[in-house]
Amino acid sequence: MYMWGLKIAAKVLPISKPTLFIGKDALKQLCHSVSIMGINKVLIVSDQGIVKLGFVKKLMFEFERVGVHCHVYSDVEPDPTYDHVEQGLALFRQQHCQAVVAIGGGSPIDCAKVIAACATNNKPVQRLVGLLKVWKAPAPTFVLPTTSGTGSEVTVAAVVSDPKTHAKTPVMDPKLVPIAAALDPSLMLALPAHITAQTGMDALTHAIEAYLSGNATLETDRYAIAAIRLIDENLPKAVSFGQNATARQNMALASYYAGLAFTKASLGYVHAIAHTLGAKYGTPHGLANAVVLPHVLEFSKSATQERLAVLADLLELTNSHVSDSIKAQAFIDYIRDLQGRLDLPTHFEHILHEHISELAKQSLHEARWNYPVPRYMQQHECEQLILALANPK
Repeated sequence: MYMWGLKIAAKVLPISKPTLFIGKDALKQLCHSVSIMGINKVLIVSDQGIVKLGFVKKLMFEFERVGVHCHVYSDVEPDPTYDHVEQGLALFRQQHCQAVVAIGGGSPIDCAKVIAACATNNKPVQRLVGLLKVWKAPAPTFVLPTTSGTGSEVTVAAVVSDPKTHAKTPVMDPKLVPIAAALDPSLMLALPAHITAQTGMDALTHAIEAYLSGNATLETDRYAIAAIRLIDENLPKAVSFGQNATARQNMALASYYAGLAFTKASLGYVHAIAHTLGAKYGTPHGLANAVVLPHVLEFSKSATQERLAVLADLLELTNSHVSDSIKAQAFIDYIRDLQGRLDLPTHFEHILHEHISELAKQSLHEARWNYPVPRYMQQHECEQLILALANPK
């Protein structure tokens, strides 16, 4: 009944889409858009890696050129905590900023979205965690993704971590969707191959879990299918030829579509387990998704056979006349083959056997009240799956 309620809510709650600028001049277009809204002072939220690449300096130059003054908070780290939000918020208030602009991967974008929410709601981060706790519209938020994976530029969620427990805590509200996003391939050309692979698999996982979700609709299916097609055609190219601007732009669009899909359809056990591994071991989120994905697809196959068969036909993996069972297995084999082509691992040596029971418990707890999965998993089944992640065949 709870999942049914979530499905109804996803259909009736108005969820806006950001104005989208795409292409080699997208950064300039976004800066111009901010300036004509009467905004003259912004807080740029980023991390040191993006600063070193010169992207923050480039963004500041374009803002200053159109008369928008900038202040920079660039101390965001992977899996940002409440402390990062509070530090950025203090600078936002101290400098009397009017808007927040995020440039970077999912971590700076999520941090920026929560800073913007705290700026107008006068609540500590802890009181915004959960569903529909952002009562007032956040400060205007604009994003420039430098990776193609999280879809944070379009989603209603932002994930920040409790600095004491290291638990990842989501803030979820339609008001968190940014006003505008710039998908500029020039910001992605320097992304290393292994990060390109991991973030690309993150986007693919978003699309697949949304497509297999009990809350999937015709709308979310269209976005998921578009994302899967684009990733199949462009991710290997982006990994092998990082300077391929067309592949980079297509991957950015795929991430955007996957974000639109899972914002309404939600996710599944892959993300629940990946989040748990990230909290316990610091496993990069995209990498965790990539390794966990085929195992969860195998577990869910009996309940998703027809849907997986559609995806196999979409990618022309088998003869169209074979059974759905064969097609479903072909799609799972395709995911494993893609892992190999992208030079991704198939297991994690850092998973300790004495942690497996608790990892499974935490994963199931996250999934139970958040994800409309196609087949429910019991404790012993989740433990066996995580054990398989720790032991290569």
